[in-house]
Amino acid sequence: MKILVVLDPLASLKIYKDSSYAMMREANSRGHLLFTCGAENLRVKDGIVEALAAQLHFTGTQSGHDWYTQSETAITALKDFDAVIMRKDPPFDQQYFYATQLFTLAEAQGAKVFNRGQALRDFNEKLAILKFPQFTAPTLVTQSESDVRAFLAEHGDIILKPLDGMGGTGIFRLTQADPNVGSIIETLTANGTQTIMAQRYIAAIKEGDKRILLIDGKPVDWCLARIPKAGETRGNLAAGGSGVARPLTARDREIAEALGPQLAAQGLLLVGLDVIGENLTEVNVTSPTCFAEITAQSGINVAALFIDALEKHAN
Repeated sequence: MKILVVLDPLASLKIYKDSSYAMMREANSRGHLLFTCGAENLRVKDGIVEALAAQLHFTGTQSGHDWYTQSETAITALKDFDAVIMRKDPPFDQQYFYATQLFTLAEAQGAKVFNRGQALRDFNEKLAILKFPQFTAPTLVTQSESDVRAFLAEHGDIILKPLDGMGGTGIFRLTQADPNVGSIIETLTANGTQTIMAQRYIAAIKEGDKRILLIDGKPVDWCLARIPKAGETRGNLAAGGSGVARPLTARDREIAEALGPQLAAQGLLLVGLDVIGENLTEVNVTSPTCFAEITAQSGINVAALFIDALEKHAN
């Protein structure tokens, strides 16, 4: 196959843990041709969605920035690739939104995009949990400081998070005793002009924020529990958490098997569910990670499972 991967600069990838690298390396090992570009390299000319992309070649080096070389860039219509994989990291800002619009147009022209542009727009990674209230802790979405204060008074211990972050950025834990309640709410809501999410604090975070990967609607049998470092609330690896791979619990599997077919039907080939204790906290669709950590600790070749699914849907 001829595969285009839309992602952040290759030089920024930490190849020892990067899931985009893992999936590209697996595809390369099967003889597929890989091309890469940034979202800024997408365009529409004469009605056709195109990308200024360069072919990726693996050098065999496993460290630093010497693991790849690239050919000269060339303009290619997205419909002329067998598969287009969107792997640009959040935030889901206006530029990201525009890229999803171009993907949807390209799909109408025959391109096969994973995850689909419409699905990326429909599933905000925080708000998507509201579609599945049977699996969530008490949750509030609002711009209002008074709403947040009332929610805090009701539950006593809550988490606040922006709707467009990643890696734990901008997440706060609040209790009624916190002297900075007003300041934190004002900052996150931009003085009542920015919508945020509040959730009841889940004490099971101490046991890890579990990332459960769904590939083509089916869960990978092991998840990655991201355990907060001492003195930290967030388990995100980017916030210093440590990752421990574990088999799915019965509750993990219940959530994954309930959501998996619905998400796959929407055009989401790869999804990362975040589960704390018994509760679904996020549905990650933009650039789900943890391939390398789960593979290294469980022996499950997650990248191979993903490329298997890609080959199935691209052919």
